[in-house]
Amino acid sequence: MPTIDIKKKDLDGLIGKKLTLEALEKKLMLAKAELKEYNAETDDLKVELSDSNRPDLWSAEGVARQIRIALSGKPEEYAFFKHGRKPTREIRVSKDMKPVRPYIAACTASDVRMNDDVLAQMIQSQDKLAEIFGRKRTTVSIGIYELNQIVFPVDYRLAEPESVSFTPLGMEEKLNLAEILERHPKGIAYGSIVKPFKKYPVLTDGMGRALSFPPIINSREIGEVKPKTRSVLIEVTGTDLRMTVLTLNILATSLYDRGADIEPVLVSYPYETELGRRVAFPYDTSGKFTIPLSKFAEGLGEDVAAGDVKKYLGSYGLAVTAAKGKVSVVVPPFRDDIMHPMDLVEDYAISRGYDSFEPVLPQQSTVGALSRLELLSDRVRGFLVGSGFQEIMSNILCSREELDYAMPAGEQLVEVDNVMSLAYSVLRNRLIPSLLNVEAASSKAFYPHRTFEAGEAAVFDPDQNMGSRTDLNLAALISHPSANFSEMHSSLDILLYYLGIEYKLEPAEHPLYLPGRCGKVVTGGTELGFIGEVRPEVLEVKQITMPCAAFEINLDKILKLS
Repeated sequence: MPTIDIKKKDLDGLIGKKLTLEALEKKLMLAKAELKEYNAETDDLKVELSDSNRPDLWSAEGVARQIRIALSGKPEEYAFFKHGRKPTREIRVSKDMKPVRPYIAACTASDVRMNDDVLAQMIQSQDKLAEIFGRKRTTVSIGIYELNQIVFPVDYRLAEPESVSFTPLGMEEKLNLAEILERHPKGIAYGSIVKPFKKYPVLTDGMGRALSFPPIINSREIGEVKPKTRSVLIEVTGTDLRMTVLTLNILATSLYDRGADIEPVLVSYPYETELGRRVAFPYDTSGKFTIPLSKFAEGLGEDVAAGDVKKYLGSYGLAVTAAKGKVSVVVPPFRDDIMHPMDLVEDYAISRGYDSFEPVLPQQSTVGALSRLELLSDRVRGFLVGSGFQEIMSNILCSREELDYAMPAGEQLVEVDNVMSLAYSVLRNRLIPSLLNVEAASSKAFYPHRTFEAGEAAVFDPDQNMGSRTDLNLAALISHPSANFSEMHSSLDILLYYLGIEYKLEPAEHPLYLPGRCGKVVTGGTELGFIGEVRPEVLEVKQITMPCAAFEINLDKILKLS
C-alpha cells in the first residue's frame, strides 16, 4: 500500500487548521490512513494508506481534502470541471499513436504557489500515480513542464528512435531516443514499454522542440520544474482512457487546492475515443448513483435516516439528495472507486465512525476447531519434517511462464481478471514449480536439498460454480548429485504407509518428468498424483545444476479415502 511523506506544517496549511498529532491520527481514519511516524526535528510525517482504490488520497492535498471536507461538513466545488471555459491551447494527436499509446489528457495550472514542499509533493504524487496506479507507467505516465517555455500547438506523435534528440532530466548531454533507452536510468527501467514498437512516442511543441519521451523521461530544458516555477503544463499519456482522465483530474484538483488557476487544454484525436475526437481536459467524469435507503440497513444492520445519509456522505465529499426512501449521490470527478451501492454504505460508515455503531454480541456460542483436511495436512507435515524435509510456503499467485513448462497439452489455468501485474496473472495449478523456484535460488546452500510444501492449487473446472476448484496438494522435492526416482519413491512409500494408504505406481508420461522415470500414484482406481525424476530441460529452464526428483499428490482425495 502507498506510504507518503508530508510536512506537518504543509498539511495543516492545506487543512486550514493546526491539528494535534492525536487529533490528526483520528482524522486520518477518514482517508483509510495511519500515521506511521513523525519526526519533530524535520516536521516529517509518514502516512500509510490502506486503500488502493483511492489514488486521489495519495498526496498531502488528497489527505488534507478529505479531512477539510469532514471539518466543514460539506463537499467542495471545483469550478474548472464545469463546461464554459474555452480552451486556448491544443495538443494534436497523430493517427499512428493509436496502436502504441493512444490517449493523452492535459491542462495548465497558473499562479502555482511553488516552494520546496509543494514541489516535493508534486514529484511524490507523480511518482505514486505512475508507479502504482499506472502499473509502472505501462497504463499511465505523467509529464509536468514549464508552461511559459512551450509554444502551442503541441504534437503527440511517433518518431524514429534516432531522429529526435534532447537533454533528458538528470543528464548534461543530448541523447536520441534509442540512446535514452540504453543509457538513462529511466530508459533502462521503463524501456520495455516502448521497445516492441519500431517508432517511439514524443511530445514536441510548435517550434519542433522535444518536451518529452513518454512514458520515459522529460526534456531538461522544458520539462524541469523548479521552486521558482509559477505556471505548468500537466499531461498524462496512457493506454486506458478512463485511467488517463482520472489521473489528470486528480493532479488538477490537487493544484487547485493549492490556489492554482486551472485552464483546459483541447486534445484533438484523429480517431474516435469514448469521449469523442475533440476533448477539453480536465473532463468532468462525475457519476450519479441512486440507491434505496434499505441498502444502508442491509449493509450496516440498522435502519438509517435519509437526513443522516445526507449529512455523513456530504461530510465525506459527496453531493446527496434524498426523496421517497432513496438517495441520489453525485461522486466527484477525482474519484472512480464507486462501483456498487455497498461502496457508498462503506463511505457512510467511515464518515460516521465505526465506533458509533452499537456492537451486538453473537446469539449462538460456537467453538472453533481445525477441519479434517487441516488435521491431515498437519500430520503430513510432521511426517515429512521427521523424514528430513524442510517446509516452504509460497504464493498461489504467479506468472504464466512459471507454469507453462509443467502443463500437459490442453490443460487450462485459472486467470486473474483485469490483472495489475503479469507476475501475478494466474493461480498455480500445482506445487512443483514453486519448489523448483526455491531450488533455483538455493544453489549456494549445502546439499542435499529436501523441501516440501502442503498448499493450495487452483484447478480449472467448468463444472464448479465459479469455473474452478481449490485443491490442497502436497509436493516434495529432493536435489543432490545422485537424486533419483528410487530415493523419492522411498519417501512417498513411507508417507503413505503411515497414512494407511495402499497404492500402486503405473507408468505415465508428464511434461515435468523424464520418460521411463515417471509414475502415476493410484489407489483404488483414484489417481492421487505423479512421481518422477525432473527432466533436464526443465532444470535448464530454471537454471538448476543438480538432478531433482519429486512427487505431488492430492490431499483432498486422500481425505475422502480415509
